[in-house]
Amino acid sequence: MLSYPACIRKEDDGFIVTFPDLENVMSYGGTVEEALHNAEQALNGCIESDFERNFSIPAPSAVSGEGNFNVPVAPHIAIAIMLRSLRADRSQAEIARQLKISYQVYQRLENPRKANPTVKTLEKIARVFGKRVELGFV
Repeated sequence: MLSYPACIRKEDDGFIVTFPDLENVMSYGGTVEEALHNAEQALNGCIESDFERNFSIPAPSAVSGEGNFNVPVAPHIAIAIMLRSLRADRSQAEIARQLKISYQVYQRLENPRKANPTVKTLEKIARVFGKRVELGFV
């Protein structure tokens, strides 16, 4: 599961959440639980927006210790990030040809707001990249 470290610190009457890897994401909550919930919404909204604008999405760093939590990235966003990362320097058109799908269909797979791949599609993509799909519920 793709997740980013978040730092939570107590401020006056609530909790501030910041992400060391994503300086433009910050959230707040009256309790730690509320702060984490709001942080997940902020993280996913920001990554989805940055991704659509072709901004670079940094890899999550390893941060641990008191006040640090891992905030999960929504699966539909994580899939788009993983596909872009797997594709690396190859073009979307090249990958589409290997998958025997249109460029536009592949392009949607890398768009978190438009993608809705089936498990069979993910398996097909994994084969093209020499990978395998692992699924689970947490």
